[in-house]
Amino acid sequence: MNSVRSGYSAVVFDFGEVLSRPQDETHRAAMERLAGVPADRFWSAYWNERRAYDAGLTAAQYWERVAERAGAAWDTARIQALWASDVASWLPTDPQVTALVGALAERGVRLALLSNAPSDIAGALRHSPVLTPFASLFFSCDLRLCKPDPAVYRHVLNELGTEPDRTAFIDDREENVLAAKREGIDAHHYVGPEDLRAFLEERMGALPGA
Repeated sequence: MNSVRSGYSAVVFDFGEVLSRPQDETHRAAMERLAGVPADRFWSAYWNERRAYDAGLTAAQYWERVAERAGAAWDTARIQALWASDVASWLPTDPQVTALVGALAERGVRLALLSNAPSDIAGALRHSPVLTPFASLFFSCDLRLCKPDPAVYRHVLNELGTEPDRTAFIDDREENVLAAKREGIDAHHYVGPEDLRAFLEERMGALPGA
């Protein structure tokens, strides 16, 4: 099942909702209780301020902005609890995807991570056992830029020293995938493990566990 694309230089994964599971309802419910405001108002504030957080805003600054936008007044203990639930909510990984990562690593495929992530989550991920096979980790908080800014993809290609058409990229957000494709990268819009397996096997041959 080998293809003309089998000589790839690197496969670059997103983390959130690709390697990781979506935020689970336990952590989401905990944050909603801690916020003490209507859930829709909380999540609107959470996401509206998230890009700045991913681009380098500190946790204290981020949660202050979220509180202001949501019309809430949280003391330091409440902010700490929200922060802890938030960080924990993004760390659990999908075993089907991590199995694919392991299969690629065993084959000697060069792996990299490109994630929009604040420094708090990036700091934990630098020590993640799941990411041990990854040769390079790129986080928006370090770059001070977030996907889908084209400069992000150019930076990654330059650091990896790979050609766009010999670099695969997997992300769950369509805008990030389209931006990568505009740079010539072979990008895949992640919708689930089986679809991802099909994408990888089309390019690199059969992987174990099918």
